[in-house]
Amino acid sequence: MYFPSTHAWSRQETLGEHMERRGVSRRDFLQFCGEICVMLGISQALTPRVAEALQNVRRPSVIWLQLQECTGCVESVLRTADPTIGDLVLDLVSLDYQHTLMAAAGDAAEAALHASMEENHGGYILLVTGSVPLEENGIYLTIGGRTGLEIIREAAEGAAAVIAIGACAHFGSVQSARPNPTGAVGISEIVTDKPVVNIAGCPPIGDVVTATVVHYLTFGRLPELDGDGRPLFAYGARIHDQCPRRAHFDAGQYVEEFDDEGARKAWCLYQVGCKGPATFSPCPIFQWNDHTDWPIGAGHPCIGCTERHFWDTMTPFYKRLPDVAGFGVERNADLFGAAAAIGAVAGVAAHAAATGVHRARQKKAGIPLPVVPDVGGGAPAPSKPSGEEESNG
Repeated sequence: MYFPSTHAWSRQETLGEHMERRGVSRRDFLQFCGEICVMLGISQALTPRVAEALQNVRRPSVIWLQLQECTGCVESVLRTADPTIGDLVLDLVSLDYQHTLMAAAGDAAEAALHASMEENHGGYILLVTGSVPLEENGIYLTIGGRTGLEIIREAAEGAAAVIAIGACAHFGSVQSARPNPTGAVGISEIVTDKPVVNIAGCPPIGDVVTATVVHYLTFGRLPELDGDGRPLFAYGARIHDQCPRRAHFDAGQYVEEFDDEGARKAWCLYQVGCKGPATFSPCPIFQWNDHTDWPIGAGHPCIGCTERHFWDTMTPFYKRLPDVAGFGVERNADLFGAAAAIGAVAGVAAHAAATGVHRARQKKAGIPLPVVPDVGGGAPAPSKPSGEEESNG
């Protein structure tokens, strides 16, 4: 078993030197770099470049704030295999502050936070989980006598990159659901002077966090983002377009109740509330628990947790959406039951139209379409996402 605190990494060592000292083989390291290339949607021919950049990087400083949240996102990021190279990359940054994981507490923890911000000003990576309450001057969240609003503003000012992890940091999640008594908002509504990457999901897939950090360390800039500030390599396609049950949707084969014959045959979950047609997420590709399964694979409909304000827009979770992406897919679903052939054509047309409108909206807003990102090294960092656009199709 690998434990995070058993191997010290000095600031003078490169990552390559440290991993070699720890017994990580060159083969395993290159395999990891190749997998990261696949995740990022770039050519595996760039594996040597990713490897060179990572092995030469010196211990980067990371500050991880937890604000108004449940700690589920932290659990998701940390729960990987035993161990994987991804564990090592996440662990081998200098995690200078993370109040759930660090040994220090109270004044000692606060001192570590401020010491890291001062020593690494302008160069540290800021990870944030949790929303920021604004009502009544932010009194619904205080840490060390200061509000979450004060803490995030101070920490973001000296950060080189800001990565908001999970639905709470993305838009406020369940705390911001109507009537939003604490006035919870996402990080991008507070940090407005630099790009904020939203790793969406409740919780998000830890591999997306790993890949985003590796992209920044390799290319010195954040990955391309969609209109909601999410990395295009992960959130550029709908679950519906990647779902292994899609053929059943096209054939008009649906689960009507969770214990019916359709459920036993793994038919499409659209009729019992699946929000896959309106949700952009890599769940079918990356999956969970060391890539063993995901909610739809386990027989549960997608609840749309990577989409902004899903608690309000996607509920009730077990009811069919009245109008998926504005194209009346539920009508097509009814038609499938009576005429599978006609329904198949209608389903394909509906999903193609929804995807086309999503891309058209991105183009109109001046947002790059999900293409292979430029890795030439000279592209500017992406502009700050608006924080207002939704990507529900």
